[in-house]
Amino acid sequence: MDWRSNFSISALLLMGLACGPSDPKGQKQADKEVSKKPKLLFTLQGHTDPVVSVAWSPDGKNIASGGDKTMNVWDAVQGKLLRTVPGETHVALDAAWSPDRQRLASGSWDRTVKVVDNASGNLVLTLKGHTKDVLSVAWSPDGKWLASSSFDKTVKVWDAVTGKVIHTLQEHTNFVTSVAWSPDSKRLASGSLDKTVKVWEAASGRLIHTLQGHTDEVWSVTWSPDGKRLASGSSDKTVKMWETGSGRLLHTLQGHTSFIHGVAWSPDGKRLVSGSDDKTVKVWVVAK
Repeated sequence: MDWRSNFSISALLLMGLACGPSDPKGQKQADKEVSKKPKLLFTLQGHTDPVVSVAWSPDGKNIASGGDKTMNVWDAVQGKLLRTVPGETHVALDAAWSPDRQRLASGSWDRTVKVVDNASGNLVLTLKGHTKDVLSVAWSPDGKWLASSSFDKTVKVWDAVTGKVIHTLQEHTNFVTSVAWSPDSKRLASGSLDKTVKVWEAASGRLIHTLQGHTDEVWSVTWSPDGKRLASGSSDKTVKMWETGSGRLLHTLQGHTSFIHGVAWSPDGKRLVSGSDDKTVKVWVVAK
């Protein structure tokens, strides 16, 4: 879920989502239960305005939700509010957990990225540098870096320990809506309203590829688990799959009848899921 949703949710958790990160035993159990009717587990109440961002912790034990100038952290097992993160002065548009679950980052209308300690709830860092709202935040898989994108048309890469800006990536010509790290933390992808996806070298900030093919805004980008493919979702009603090494367009997935706001790979890389304004979620078989 992210900032593009303009409706209120109460963090509805389905039983099938409560198993946390994927593992072989968990996947087998999920496969056995896939034919069962989904069951509402919790309705988490506490926000006073629309909730626009939700994120699972890597171990599946906590959920973060942002809205009404607060970021709440919930116990995903018991459905209890653990804490309300301090320091938010505007709506948190996106949230991301560090790989070790020790920290939580949020991007906000106040143009900052805030990082809090999950154990204490204390504000650790406030990252300042964007000149407009922060739309997307993402931790590198190795936990060393944070990336953020903004209405200011830039992507910023931050040192996740010191909060120092490492790179400001400025090749996009319109709002940057989505950022995603490669599994090896060496590359960063960004999607923009300028209709392109860009791939960057994280260490140097060098632009590697500009992926052109969408005919309308790009809202979401995601890497395959092996890092060899990228998927992007767009207002042109398509999902495009790209080869990350060459930047070559592999496939255009058609079937949605309205904007595509979110795309995500399955842990085994064999399926891709997309969510759209047409009120449907589509699951695609994309194994090579």
